[in-house]
Amino acid sequence: MNIKKTESKNITSVNPVNDRIVKITGEFMKENQNNFKLKDRSEVFLNRKKDLKIDAFTHILTPNFFKDIKELNPKIPQMFGTLINEPLVNVDARRKYHNEYSDVKEIISMINFNPEDFIKDREKTYEITRKANEELIETVKDNSDLFVGAVGMVPMNNVDGAVRIINEQVGKNKEMFGIQLFSKALGKSIASDEYLPIFEAVAKNDVVIFLHPVYDMSKNNNNIIFSWEYEQTQAMNEIVMAGIFKKYPNIKILVHHAGAMVPFFANRLPLVMPKEYADDFKKFYVDTAIIGNTKAVDMAIDYFGEDKVIFATDAPVGMQPAGATVDVIESIENLNVSETTRYKIYRKNLENILNVKFD
Repeated sequence: MNIKKTESKNITSVNPVNDRIVKITGEFMKENQNNFKLKDRSEVFLNRKKDLKIDAFTHILTPNFFKDIKELNPKIPQMFGTLINEPLVNVDARRKYHNEYSDVKEIISMINFNPEDFIKDREKTYEITRKANEELIETVKDNSDLFVGAVGMVPMNNVDGAVRIINEQVGKNKEMFGIQLFSKALGKSIASDEYLPIFEAVAKNDVVIFLHPVYDMSKNNNNIIFSWEYEQTQAMNEIVMAGIFKKYPNIKILVHHAGAMVPFFANRLPLVMPKEYADDFKKFYVDTAIIGNTKAVDMAIDYFGEDKVIFATDAPVGMQPAGATVDVIESIENLNVSETTRYKIYRKNLENILNVKFD
């Protein structure tokens, strides 16, 4: 996350242009949060098939975990005000909006507040993340009308603890389908050698990595417009070039936001790297959380293949008041593909990588 610090009047900003970008977008998003207006629903959305659809990448901020994080840093609600909406923290508020698309059930992952970003105590971060995972599991069990599963947290400052969580909590629990990793961890590449035991444990347990972008806090030009997608693309590149798919050939990695920049720059890959590495980019799975952009989803299908694209919306964030679920469904309904392909995207591809059958 981009934690923008308040600066003294005597300190000159290192990047005033980006400061302006952050200011403009932050003010606009806050205004939009308070003054949103629901758009009219299209015939495409209203006339869709009401078969079960599984939203693979949604977010939540559960009450006890939110309390734990606020104890680490009481300013978090102010720092991330435009990110924290009512459906994120209140399941009943989420359910109110969910009634409009009751054919969708969700896999939930915790919003990206990572304890290790706030404290260095390895055992404390392990304790917080393990407890958060238990809360996710209970949330799924208590709200089976909304949720079919969850994605676990791991403490990246405690790799041994992360491996224990994968082996003991994620791999052995039917409500858990994998772990959420981020494009960077503690300022380091997610593909750094010290994190390889996490990839190994994921592969051995045959669970999925759900890869989410975060800012690179060593940079002075982070902003909500393009930075995340660049960082996500860089993480994919680092995973490929670190040989992760060669070390763990059966590993499954689901990338948020339709594979970021990779489909757009696909023709560049074989010109700048050996074929064996360029080909590994197609081993990622990607989701449809691209705010209803049909052409972007079509590019993802064209590059990764129809068996690698998975329905996800990023709900309840990304759009007010509760995410882009309607827009993403419309984008998939507007694709010029067969109903078989649509079924794969909405459900079948996810069932295949999770080795489950959703009823």
